[in-house]
Amino acid sequence: MDKVMASAADIPEGASLAVGGFGLCGIPTVLIGALLAQGVGGLRVVSNNCGVDGQGLGVLLTAGRIARVTGSYVGENKEFARQYLAGELEVELTPQGTLAERLRAGGTGIPAFYTPAGVGTQVTEGGLPWRYGRDGSVAVASPPKETREFRGRTYVLEEAITTDFALVRAARSDRHGNLFFHRSAANFNPLAAMAGRITIAEVEELVEPGAIDPDTVHLPGIYVNRILGQSATIFSFPPSALKAWGSFR
Repeated sequence: MDKVMASAADIPEGASLAVGGFGLCGIPTVLIGALLAQGVGGLRVVSNNCGVDGQGLGVLLTAGRIARVTGSYVGENKEFARQYLAGELEVELTPQGTLAERLRAGGTGIPAFYTPAGVGTQVTEGGLPWRYGRDGSVAVASPPKETREFRGRTYVLEEAITTDFALVRAARSDRHGNLFFHRSAANFNPLAAMAGRITIAEVEELVEPGAIDPDTVHLPGIYVNRILGQSATIFSFPPSALKAWGSFR
């Protein structure tokens, strides 16, 4: 039951990641920085947004480590827009509420669900540019999605999301992985944690089992595989990478 780990250095090239946070609130900064230093690339990221230039997931993006993003918000990141329009990055945009429910559904074993969000738009009809060609043409477009009427209203079928790993940040955890998030950091963090097959939580405070009131547990430990406190060695990486990592902490 003790899920505290000394390191977590096994995220491979091309892995899919669900990453918690909203904007720069509640993002797993230390895990992102350590992943940057580890050097893996080709990552397929699911997150509300991709950070900003020089912060959050933006550091992985600038380093060319991210191949695909599923998210709901593009703004405030010039490098994100540049890579997308230049055909260097594949992007699947989805309504924010739909993204949240796709993550939650993945964590609860629901394969798909119907929602009215996006009906009558390219979200449903297809044709959204996922990847541009170098000449500005659309190289990969979103496919049309199944629709169905319920009580006279049209709904679109959205598939659940699961990922190889999830990276989240919590204010407090016990050794069993029960997590408490501080205020608005309880945004996409619980949902991302649910969607990951292996969920790694960086925590600000590690306490013993029983120290967290059960009524204040935001995410039960059944969804958490590894806990890394501030003193943990999160990823193993060569000394030459220390300077690069430190500049993004």
